[in-house]
Amino acid sequence: MTTLVYITLAADDLIRTYDLLDDGRLRHRQNTAAAAGPSALASAPDGRTLYCSLRASNELAAYRFEPDGGLRLLGKRSLDADACYVAPDRSGRFLLSAYYGAGKAKVHRIEPDGSVGLETCSPSTAARAHCIETDDSNRFALVPHPLDANSIFLFEFNERNGQLTPNQPAHQVVAAEGLGPRHFVFSLDQQFVYTSNEDASSVTAYHFDKPSESQDQSAQSGCGLRPFQTLSSLPEGFSGANTCAQIHLHPTGRTLYVSNRGHESIAIYAVDPESGLLELRGWQSTEAVPRVFNIDPTGRFLLAAGQGTGVVSTYSIDAGNGLLSPLRSVEVGNRPMWVLFRQT
Repeated sequence: MTTLVYITLAADDLIRTYDLLDDGRLRHRQNTAAAAGPSALASAPDGRTLYCSLRASNELAAYRFEPDGGLRLLGKRSLDADACYVAPDRSGRFLLSAYYGAGKAKVHRIEPDGSVGLETCSPSTAARAHCIETDDSNRFALVPHPLDANSIFLFEFNERNGQLTPNQPAHQVVAAEGLGPRHFVFSLDQQFVYTSNEDASSVTAYHFDKPSESQDQSAQSGCGLRPFQTLSSLPEGFSGANTCAQIHLHPTGRTLYVSNRGHESIAIYAVDPESGLLELRGWQSTEAVPRVFNIDPTGRFLLAAGQGTGVVSTYSIDAGNGLLSPLRSVEVGNRPMWVLFRQT
C-alpha cells in the first residue's frame, strides 16, 4: 500500500504531492497548479475526490484523484466569502465549509461526478468561524469560534436535503472565559469532543451528549456539550506569545496532539478512552509557526509544516507512549496551509 501526502502552498499557488516512504522520507511526486491561495483540503468518503478552498478567489475546487496520484480539476464553485475549512458529510453527498471572516457556515451539494454543486444553506454564526465537521451519525455539526464569540455553535444536520438548523435546546455553547476554541476532534467512540483553544493555549475535553441513533430524526432532542477538563498546551513558566492551531487524534485513540505557534511545538497528551481524561506527556519542538500537521493513517508518522519556514518535518510516533522522534525535514514551498494523507 502506498501513502501519498498532499500539501497546499498558499503563496506558491500549488498543491504538492509526495510519497511517504517507510523510513519517513518524503519523495516528491508532482505539482498541481491551484491558483488563488489553496488552503484547506478534504477527501471524499469514497476516496475519489479532493476538495480545496481557494481563499484568494473565494472558490471551492474539486479534483479527481488520478491513478498515478495526480489531481485532475473537475471544477470550481464561486462563493461570496473565503472558506477556511471544508469537510464532506459522512454520506459524501454534501460539502460543509466554515467562513472565518464572514462568520457563517455553508453546505453545498456534491454532484455525481464529485464536483461542488449548488448551495443548500448558509446559516450565520459569528466572526471567526474556524471549523466544521459532522459526527459519525451524520446528525449533528459543530462549528467552533475563537474570541470574541468564544463559542461552539451546534447544528442539526439533515443528510437528506443538506440543511443545517440550530440545535435544540442549546445552539451556542459558550466556552470558559478566554479559551477561544478553534478546531476539534471526536474521540473514537464519539463520547467526547476535544478542542484546541487558540487564545488560551490549551485543550478542553467535553462530554458529547446526543440522542440514540435509533430515534426517529424528526423527534430527536438535539445534542449537547459539557466541559469537564482543560489543560494547558505549554510548559510551566513559558511567558512568550503563543496560539494553538490544529488538533489531531492518533488512530488508536490513545494520544492527542496539538500545535503551538510561538512555543513552536507539538503538545502531546495521553487519552484515557474510558473517562476521556487527558494527561500532558510533553512537547516536541518543531518548525516555526506549525499551523498545520497531520498523522498518517497507519499511526507511524506525524508530519508538521512550518508556515514560517516552508519546511515539513517528519516524526516517528512511539507505539507505546505516543511521543515523537525527529526523522526528516524537507523544504516544500511558501506558506504551507494543509497536510492531507491518502492511501492507495
